[in-house]
Amino acid sequence: MLLKSALVTSAALVIAATAMAQTDKMAPIGQGEATIYRDVNFQGPAVFVGEAKENLGLSWPVRSIRVRSGTWELCARTRYRAPCARVSADEADLRRVSRLLYAVQSMRPIGYSPPVQPDPPAGTSLRGMSGEYFPAPGRNGVRILSCPNGGSTANCAARTADDFCKSLGYGGSASQTQETVYSRVYLADVLCTRTGY
Repeated sequence: MLLKSALVTSAALVIAATAMAQTDKMAPIGQGEATIYRDVNFQGPAVFVGEAKENLGLSWPVRSIRVRSGTWELCARTRYRAPCARVSADEADLRRVSRLLYAVQSMRPIGYSPPVQPDPPAGTSLRGMSGEYFPAPGRNGVRILSCPNGGSTANCAARTADDFCKSLGYGGSASQTQETVYSRVYLADVLCTRTGY
C-alpha cells in the first residue's frame, strides 16, 4: 500500500512538473495593455494598444498614456528606433518622461522580441548581348535597398539602380521597380544596359 501511494505521488509530481513546463513555454513574452492619448491629462482621441506596434500610423502626437499592465517602450520613430522612453505607470504628460519623445510612432511591451526577418536572398541574373536583367539585385548575396536613406521614391530607386549597374560596368539602368519585403523596400527587376538608358 505504501509503495502504491509513493507511485501515485511520484506520478502526480511528474504530471504537475510537465504541465508547469508547458505553461512556461506557452507564456507570451512582453505582454501589456495601454491606452495612448493625443492630449495631456488623458484627453482627446485615444487608441488602445495590447501588443507591439512597429508603426502606429497616427496623424497626431501622443501626449499621455494610461498603462493598464506591463512596461512599455515608446519610440519617436517607426520600428522601435530611438529616441525611446520606458513607461510602466500612467503618465499625464509624456514630456516629463522625455523631451526627445516629440512623437510616438511605435511602441512595444518590454521583453517583446520580434521575429527575426532576414533580408531576402539576392537572385541570379539573365545576361544578354548588351545588358543584364536582375530580378532581385544584390551585393554579396544581400538584397539592395531601393533608397539607402530610408525613403522609397521612384527617383531615389532609379539613382540606386544606376549606381548598381555602373558598379558592374554598365552605363546605367534602363528600368527598375521596387519590392516591399518585411516592411523594407528593395530594388527589383533592374535592367542594366550599356546603351539606351
